Amino acid sequence: MEPDTTYMALALEEARAAAGEGEVPIGAVVVCEGAVVARAHNRRESDFDPTAHAELLAIREAARRLGRWRLSDCTVYVTLEPCPMCAGAMHQARIERLVYGATDPKAGAVGTLYDLSNDERLNHRFSYTAGVLAEESAALLRDFFGRLRRTGDH
Repeated sequence: MEPDTTYMALALEEARAAAGEGEVPIGAVVVCEGAVVARAHNRRESDFDPTAHAELLAIREAARRLGRWRLSDCTVYVTLEPCPMCAGAMHQARIERLVYGATDPKAGAVGTLYDLSNDERLNHRFSYTAGVLAEESAALLRDFFGRLRRTGDH
């Protein structure tokens, strides 16, 4: 398995953990110099925190573990295209690269609705690769929201 697929599989594990906790199944992993330095999943419901997205939690943990806020040698893997808040956090953290699974037609800020990764008005740009294990990522979300609709549990 190529590295992007391997690390995205770890992000999918996090997404499954989120679903098991009743959270929207999105997972993220931060990799620096070939080592996983942080893993997280959505915790908005559990933490009563609208900012507790998988990417933000993983970026915070990576910065804490590495002892620095500049993550310019790190790659973030996330199962769903980041929203504007999370893409903005990646910009602020100066991440080198993003890899995501499914696109987000409602809030995607790295190519779908916006592209904060490559906006020439901003002082940092990062590369990205979209569509890694996209079907698996999208299926988790479809199943989760389908279950919510059937049970009326929202």
